[in-house]
Amino acid sequence: MMNLRTKGKSTIVWILMGLLILGLGGFGVTSFSGGSSEIGSVGSTKVTAEDYARALRSELNAYSQQAGQQITMAQAQSMGLPRAIQAQLFTAATLEEETRRLGISVGDQRVAQSISSAPAFQGPNGRFDRSAYAQILRREGLTEAEFEGQIRADEARILLQRAVSEGVVAPESMVDQTAKWLLETRDLSWHEADESHLTAAVSAPDEETLEAWHKANSDRFTAPEKRKLTYVWLTPEMLSDEVELDENALREAYEANIAKYRQPERRMVGTLVYPSMEDAQSARDRLDAGEVGFDELVAERGLTLEDIDQGEVTREELGQAGDAVFGLDAPGVAGPVETGLGPALISMNAILEPVDIPFEEAREDLRAEAALDRAVRMIESRMEEYEDLLAGGATLEEVSEETPAELGTLDWSADMKPEEGSIAGYPAFRERAEEVGEGDFPEIERLDDGGIFALRLDEVVPPTLIPFDEIRDEVAEDWRLAEVHRLLLAHAEEERLQAISATTPDPDAVDGGENGAELVAESDPDMRESDAGDDEAEENAAAEVAPAPQWVSEPGLTRDGWIDGLPAQIVAQLFEIDEIGDIEIVDTGDRVFLVRLDAIHAADLDSEDAREVKDRIQQRMAQSLQADIFDYYARAAQRKAGVKVNQSAIDAINTQVR
Repeated sequence: MMNLRTKGKSTIVWILMGLLILGLGGFGVTSFSGGSSEIGSVGSTKVTAEDYARALRSELNAYSQQAGQQITMAQAQSMGLPRAIQAQLFTAATLEEETRRLGISVGDQRVAQSISSAPAFQGPNGRFDRSAYAQILRREGLTEAEFEGQIRADEARILLQRAVSEGVVAPESMVDQTAKWLLETRDLSWHEADESHLTAAVSAPDEETLEAWHKANSDRFTAPEKRKLTYVWLTPEMLSDEVELDENALREAYEANIAKYRQPERRMVGTLVYPSMEDAQSARDRLDAGEVGFDELVAERGLTLEDIDQGEVTREELGQAGDAVFGLDAPGVAGPVETGLGPALISMNAILEPVDIPFEEAREDLRAEAALDRAVRMIESRMEEYEDLLAGGATLEEVSEETPAELGTLDWSADMKPEEGSIAGYPAFRERAEEVGEGDFPEIERLDDGGIFALRLDEVVPPTLIPFDEIRDEVAEDWRLAEVHRLLLAHAEEERLQAISATTPDPDAVDGGENGAELVAESDPDMRESDAGDDEAEENAAAEVAPAPQWVSEPGLTRDGWIDGLPAQIVAQLFEIDEIGDIEIVDTGDRVFLVRLDAIHAADLDSEDAREVKDRIQQRMAQSLQADIFDYYARAAQRKAGVKVNQSAIDAINTQVR
């Protein structure tokens, strides 16, 4: 049974706050006559059908408002909403039964305070509005006595809940241990094993191997589901050449957008205001002496460059500071000058030359824009015509013959990359292409540029394995990459083992052994010749050895840290290593890394950051412990009092709420 961990004032939340959104409508509860008025009880405390229906309706309204659409009862049941509400009501009833048994209650003053401070009952002046109070209760079918009784019970339950759970704190040792774990840092060295580390090239596979690879990895060589579509579409661009525009219309459009074609000289500026002219002059002197930069002056004022940015301004807009700023012939700092905000230094960041495009030069652009705008309106005016054609049984092919709409076909899949200018690039088309079913009636849909379309699903081609002959090169490359990855893993493991052996003492490496080897070499010339041959072989082998890896060090990594450009698994693996100096392999699927733990730095629990972390841990752990203790208490109280559930009454309400 769910508890009231965060819903101590459940009835207040459901009734006072939930009622604010009842204006959505759409949900109704018919009469419960003929059935039980209770959905259950805890001891002698009843859980009424009215309370359940009211809470369920309020939560459905709230979810619908959040989702932007009406949530059905079936959807609510799939989310487990009715059961959650039942659990909350039965837990509230458990606490009410406990408060009755223990004799816990609150006075009229506390009830009045809770009601008068509720936002739902406050008027425009922020004070308790009795008319609003009466109206909301009347809308919910509650009398003032019933509602005030619920508030009294809620307040008593809150007192009991606080008495059970408050005062519980997390053990200091547990907090410290968690903080140590979180704040520990480690030093890491890593390097990536790539194809250059392999001593030999990957041999080419035969056809039999590739065909077997193709079959074994069929999921990677299977074409996704394809939907064969037929569509018609019409965009403003398709009609723009048909639009007739006279000279007067173009001149009107020019004048309406004159700010685009005629603009005075402007400057891009940022204004840094100071309390006094003396402060501004002092800052200017430091700037001229090279002691600080302008961005540093901005930071000293507790601001950022974005904070002081004014964007594009004209001389007139700058007022009395205009002459100083426009007197600069290159980006720089003007001032100090008086501005409407006070004494300031003004950073002039760019010069924007005046714009003066005459009508004759703007005519073509104006015509294109105006034509598109007119075409959008033409399409809008023809919408009903196209809808009537489809409703009358016209096929998409017939629509394209009788209207300017263009007919097309497309083999569509969810992962396809549409060609530039293709209808498949429109989100509305892609969404409809994904949803349309065979037999669906074509309907006119809108495109985001003012165009329209309608489509028909002709056939669904299920995911199909692409024949080997068609993608032989792709299969070969896939096999090669997998083989390289396998070899890199083997190489990384060999390197790891060599690093381990290099730090492990050799039990046979003793003086007696070395002296014995020297005596054998002196007494056996053939041995000396053999050694010379071995040396030569080693030199030849060394020539084939891949270059030594370059380890990269990353100090002070935390558990939630990262390394730019590297997978997150590297840091995760770092904190899995137990011993300093140990090396582990990190396989990310397409890359192989070796990770070495260089040092472990224990957390400093006396630092300021650590104290803040410990405080947060303390709060979270305390909340969790309090919630668990209250949960145990509520369960025990339910078992002691006895819980009865009337499932038939619950089912009846679930059926009638809509």
